[in-house]
Amino acid sequence: MPIDRRGFLETAALALLSQATTPAFARDAHIADGAGRRVGVPAKVQRVLPAGPPAAILLYTAAPDVLIGWTRTPRPDEKAYLLPDAADKPEVGRITGRGNTANLEVVLSHKPDMIIDAGSTTQTYVELADRVQAQTNIPYALLDGKFDAIVATYRTLGQLIDREERCNKLATWCEQTMRTLRSRIDPIAADKRPRVYYARGPRGLETGLAGSINVETIDFLGATNVARGAPGGLAQVSLEQVLVWNPEVIVTLDKAFAESVLNDPAWASVDAVKARRVYLSPRLPFGWVDSPPSVNRMAGLWWLAKLLYPTLFPEDIGALTREFYALFYQVNLSDADVAKIMSG
Repeated sequence: MPIDRRGFLETAALALLSQATTPAFARDAHIADGAGRRVGVPAKVQRVLPAGPPAAILLYTAAPDVLIGWTRTPRPDEKAYLLPDAADKPEVGRITGRGNTANLEVVLSHKPDMIIDAGSTTQTYVELADRVQAQTNIPYALLDGKFDAIVATYRTLGQLIDREERCNKLATWCEQTMRTLRSRIDPIAADKRPRVYYARGPRGLETGLAGSINVETIDFLGATNVARGAPGGLAQVSLEQVLVWNPEVIVTLDKAFAESVLNDPAWASVDAVKARRVYLSPRLPFGWVDSPPSVNRMAGLWWLAKLLYPTLFPEDIGALTREFYALFYQVNLSDADVAKIMSG
């Protein structure tokens, strides 16, 4: 039975009274998580429960063997780009985020050594982590999910799950990539940077406002998010507003929108449409720009940089894609695989 957050906590307390599911803090160590909380970690971490989709992807890339399951069962087209054993792990629901569906009885039945969340580290999520940990006696680490915190997040995760070598390797790749990209982009004057609209949904009228985690890679690459004026997360906007913004580039997750907008008279006056600079983000096994906002966005960083600044990035995107998938997802891509991924 799916439960909401409050129900989760109440049921946790009851569950503790009814059964002896008490993972021990056997490792005599406490590590600061992404929110600065001191989290006790077991001597051996063999089973980790992700609290939400970003944490599930982060855990998969770091240590697929300890990932208990997915917050949503991967689709067949997504499984093709994951290790088979990991792809077939069960769906365990989610504790945090929209549509939290974690069934506590099922969660406890998996007997996790640790719970990992990756995302916001605001007080709301700190309080949730503290309460779940106190009521279940399962260490609950909250990691910073912001894009520019990826390097530090991997290194903290490595300490938490005792996979420091692997996580440091991934962190180093991210660090080097981000440093290289920024070194080429930083000298560009502000008025020379592309004005970008991030379009979600079949009508393309959902977008990320200033500070939204969903547009962090666009921000990181120094482009101007035309919806930056109002702070917030995702929001619905009108076509009239998009026409006023008149973006030079449109990036979208929605294939139907990408296919229709170039021939839609209502969008015809937009500079991005006139220049045919509408780009459909790859999404297999996870979105390259968003959906969910986790380390999968690193896969799209080179792709997006090449689209926004084509003269600055001559690198072969196919080779970079193979490199990322081999290192992070631990799968080797054929030419056909790369073509499929790039088609969106």
